[in-house]
Amino acid sequence: MTERLLLNLRVVRALGRRSTLQTFRRPQLMAPIVVFPTLLLAVQTGGAGAAVDLPGFPPVQSFLQFMLAGGIMQSLILAGNSGGGAFALEIETGFTDRLFSTPIPRFTIVLGRLVGTAALGFFASLWFLAVGLAFGAEIAGGVPGALVAIVLATATALAVGGIGAAMALRTGDATIVQGMFPLVFVVLFLSTAYFPLELMVEPAQTIAQYNPLSFIVEGIRDPIISGVSATETIEAVLAILGIGLVSLLLSASALRHRLRVG
Repeated sequence: MTERLLLNLRVVRALGRRSTLQTFRRPQLMAPIVVFPTLLLAVQTGGAGAAVDLPGFPPVQSFLQFMLAGGIMQSLILAGNSGGGAFALEIETGFTDRLFSTPIPRFTIVLGRLVGTAALGFFASLWFLAVGLAFGAEIAGGVPGALVAIVLATATALAVGGIGAAMALRTGDATIVQGMFPLVFVVLFLSTAYFPLELMVEPAQTIAQYNPLSFIVEGIRDPIISGVSATETIEAVLAILGIGLVSLLLSASALRHRLRVG
């Protein structure tokens, strides 16, 4: 039993490492995860920095400090979408079929891809925190707060990556997976990633209030702008677990479908 578990862990580690290196070696996969969210963060910070003076805006050191969580979240969504697209491309080229023919558990193939996506989430959180510090944003929670934000971001990448993997297994078409990005982006905009809930108008305010991504964003933002809060962190963890459960069920169903249809 122990030997089998260790074997599965080695398979997951090897496939996760391959997935991560594959992304870093292909600019078309890596650029959207880092470049686009960073540019959007710069535009939003430079063009809407005076928003912190609006009545009802939460107390923050700067608009950049407030927006860091949104930049991280956008990067995580892109990482999940990019990972799903890369997974679908491997299905198209037959690489996944070769893995299916080997004597390893099928779930390790999917989990290896998700580990690679989680690694990208870890990198993205480090990148945006470093950018924020470089341009004067403070991390109110200090090192512990930064660690909480990084852990939540990594776990979120793992959870949303499962949805991308499920779409890849179900469709086997990288174009379709990549085409889902606009829809996911709309869901992100209907959260508190880019603006406080109190200053939104209906129906966006009600949607954002119950949007799972809002709970995650606030869990990442809280250590940055004010310090670690048990309530915000727990709500973020529950939202991540909820998304993770949905992605697990979708991935399991899609994997059965892929094994059945080939």
